[in-house]
Amino acid sequence: MTSDLTVPTSAPELVPARMLNEFTYCPRLCYMEWVQGEFAHSADTVDGRLQHRRVDRPAGELPARAQNGESPGGEDEEGESERIHARSVLLSDEGLGAIARIDLVEAEGGRATPVDYKRGTVPDIPGHVYDPERVQLCLQGLLLRANGYACEQGIIYYVGSKRRVHVGFDEGLVNQTLDLLAAAREMASGGAIPPPLEDSPKCPRCSLVGICLPDEVSFLKGSRYVVRPDDVRRLMPARDDALPMYVIAQGGVVGKSGDTLTVKVKRKTVAKARLLDVSSVSIFGNAQVTAQATRELQERGIPICHFTYGGWLKGVTWGMAHKNVELRMRQFRAAGDPAASLAVAKEMVKAKLRNSRVMLRRNHAEAPTAALEEMKRFTAMVDSADSFGTLLGIEGAGARAYFANFGEMIRAGHSGFDFRTRNRRPPKDPVNAVLSFLYSMLMRQAMVSAMAVGFDPYMGFYHQPKYGRPALALDLAEEFRPLIADSAALTLFNNAELKEKDFIRRGGAVSLTQDGRKAVIGAFERRMDTLITHPLFKYSISYRRIMEVQARLLGRHLLGELKRYPGFTTR
Repeated sequence: MTSDLTVPTSAPELVPARMLNEFTYCPRLCYMEWVQGEFAHSADTVDGRLQHRRVDRPAGELPARAQNGESPGGEDEEGESERIHARSVLLSDEGLGAIARIDLVEAEGGRATPVDYKRGTVPDIPGHVYDPERVQLCLQGLLLRANGYACEQGIIYYVGSKRRVHVGFDEGLVNQTLDLLAAAREMASGGAIPPPLEDSPKCPRCSLVGICLPDEVSFLKGSRYVVRPDDVRRLMPARDDALPMYVIAQGGVVGKSGDTLTVKVKRKTVAKARLLDVSSVSIFGNAQVTAQATRELQERGIPICHFTYGGWLKGVTWGMAHKNVELRMRQFRAAGDPAASLAVAKEMVKAKLRNSRVMLRRNHAEAPTAALEEMKRFTAMVDSADSFGTLLGIEGAGARAYFANFGEMIRAGHSGFDFRTRNRRPPKDPVNAVLSFLYSMLMRQAMVSAMAVGFDPYMGFYHQPKYGRPALALDLAEEFRPLIADSAALTLFNNAELKEKDFIRRGGAVSLTQDGRKAVIGAFERRMDTLITHPLFKYSISYRRIMEVQARLLGRHLLGELKRYPGFTTR
């Protein structure tokens, strides 16, 4: 991306002490959490939250602030200073430009000592405290000083060891803290994400590693540490633990019972799923979600996708929009730049044509040499396309060559169905009915991936903006249409998983019955969960994960980290 897409941001007024900890640990992590609003739980963050349950509840009060040079504090009736414990204390100072919520403050007389709770055990290193924790604790001490308290040291309490480690605020630590504070503020106001850590042992345990993609970004940028695909570590799970929930029963009601989603039909519970195991909820036709379940899904960032009975996506209910305003600003600027949009669109079209060609080579009864050569020629023509009109023409020609041979990939005698040409709105035969339904499912997944990254799904680069059309979701789905949707359709027909009874024919139009939709959704989800070897990074990963990775790589391109968007192609 060109430098004119740089998005300036104003310097934050107050730097949170926790963000200074993150900045000391990894500037990129700090930028993603603080500036872009990214966050994801891991086993460590969940355990840390549990360990903090007690200190997160405000309790006790600090003595009054010092007035006219006097020391803060209080004395009992015998003139002795009393010892005060205050939990979850929020302090800030504009002069220092920082804010912190301190787990525990122990105050006695005019002195105050911050106590920071950490999960795990005391590290076996000199001083027994890592630098990020030392700096965070020191900033808390500086905030106590700025608010009129004498503070010469702090304490780290390790829950796993049940041990307190004292940290003195000497001149060296104070200067280090102030320097890092200034650097963090400068980074946040600079509008450029720091590069990923190189081959760092910190990355595997980072909760944002699947968002950061440190090795993937380094490899695509030509890092001297990650020069071969074998150097790219798969630092994220190959599959998602949470999966989509589909509700196709008419009259079904999705409700909430504790941490479980329930589906009732005629007041009878027909399905249950833990909220932790749900990635999205798709509602078809006249099904509904209770207000309580909707609110809980919004708070957890789980989207509700609303489809017509026939499978057309009509809208998405989600919580507050993703905080990554920076990404959306760059998305809109790039979408308004014809050259930048065309460059992205070319990569998407090339990937789609290559993947369509692979499908023909793999599944056609006899390799259609003429069609394969024609599609190879169309793919080569993409780079020279100088307008969207030309690109649309090339893609259309490739699609015609592909679908002219699609019927030959459905094995005769297995399903009793044939395919002559692609048609839609409405589909006029069973194969087209299944393809249209699968494309709608794929667009829903692309839309969820786009929104999870922080994109506006309605502002695309290849598909031009149009009222009510999720253009970016359509963009992201393009390269996966052959590999996911078309492949699932071929599996359904070639394995005779669909029968004539699974379709409804009315007035020249064909649609799926409820049982037919169940079968198609099952095939789609099996395909999404299929593990493949990533052609660039060489690790094993599911198609569902790959779609998210592609959305994030598009974001990295728009943010200026990658020179081009790498379209996904299989071997």
